[in-house]
Amino acid sequence: MRHYFFSDTWTMSGRVIKHSLRSIDTIITTILMPIMMMLAFVYIFGSAMTMPKADYVNFIVPGVLLMTIGMGISYTAVRVNTDITKGIFERFHSMPIAKSSILSGHVIATLLLNLFSVAAVMLISLLMGFRPDANLAEWLLALLLVILAVFAFTWIAVLAGLVSKSYEGASVFSYILLGLMFVSSAFVPTAGTAGMGKVLQVFADHQPMTQIANAIRSLFAGNPDSGAILASFIWLVGIAVLFYLLSIKAYKNKMK
Repeated sequence: MRHYFFSDTWTMSGRVIKHSLRSIDTIITTILMPIMMMLAFVYIFGSAMTMPKADYVNFIVPGVLLMTIGMGISYTAVRVNTDITKGIFERFHSMPIAKSSILSGHVIATLLLNLFSVAAVMLISLLMGFRPDANLAEWLLALLLVILAVFAFTWIAVLAGLVSKSYEGASVFSYILLGLMFVSSAFVPTAGTAGMGKVLQVFADHQPMTQIANAIRSLFAGNPDSGAILASFIWLVGIAVLFYLLSIKAYKNKMK
């Protein structure tokens, strides 16, 4: 059974990846849009920053990586919703496959596609002047955080796709994630930010996007922030477990 699970999951992942690579709007949204946002932040909004432009490039990369992930997983919600509303899941259930591979295929495909998008954004960042001081261990820990972030947020997307009545509704959750990024340290430091009241700053300092961005930023800088790293792992593991359980419950209810 375990053998079938892995082979079936890989088959299901391949199906999702093929469909995604054939979609031009998916490629534009998941790769080109984050790059365009980074260019805008650095070369347009970056001029308003008190820090030098070279420092701002190093500062903003973790935020752009989180935005890349947020944009990428929005399509997971849409794909899951399309499969379930069009009866694709029911067809798969009639086949001699591991039933758990149906959702797992979406998750693995999302992970692989997002890692490709993250790699593309990192390459452009290096061309724009991004200069990390991380050693090998810090690079690996930063990569682990990125992978865990994709995995955790993907299960939110899966749940959104399962419970939404339309693909438009399924994609709405991604705006919540993107909204959290703008009330965090993803693009500007929270301390001393003009117009941010005390209550909003407390929220910004302790919400998951800030912790994850700070953790990755500290690792790239070669000066790991153990508090932010630990908080990020707690947030991401908690999100992954919670939304995995909710997704499985919603999936079973849908397939009754």
